[in-house]
Amino acid sequence: MADEKEVIEVPKKFEPLVESIEKLTIVELAELVKILEKKFGVSASAPVVAAGAAPAAGAAPAEEEKSIFNVQLAAIGDKKIEVIKVVRDVTGKGLKEAKDLVDAAATTPQVVKEGANKAEAEDIQKKLEAAGAKVELK
Repeated sequence: MADEKEVIEVPKKFEPLVESIEKLTIVELAELVKILEKKFGVSASAPVVAAGAAPAAGAAPAEEEKSIFNVQLAAIGDKKIEVIKVVRDVTGKGLKEAKDLVDAAATTPQVVKEGANKAEAEDIQKKLEAAGAKVELK
């Protein structure tokens, strides 16, 4: 039984697309998946949450807890040097790049870290706020 292939019926409208995909190498297919994930903002990886954890009827999808954040420096406060030190530590940037980012944040909010998980984003927020900066997680 393990050697038998499952027969999957492809709708007529998708046949040319499926045939094209079948001709791709594994490397090309992986590249295509990455492009599609970026283009449409989705992930091809399987969800970790169990299927039984569906939201209650009438619950808005916006209530889902966000897991990826952009840490944005909204205001630098009075301790500019301390904020620059934290920005350098968090981003791994050099002194000039960190100073330029902090200087730019004085006029418009600047993203310090993109795509941080919740724990990392909150940690960065605490460090920056301890240095006197105002931080937003988006």
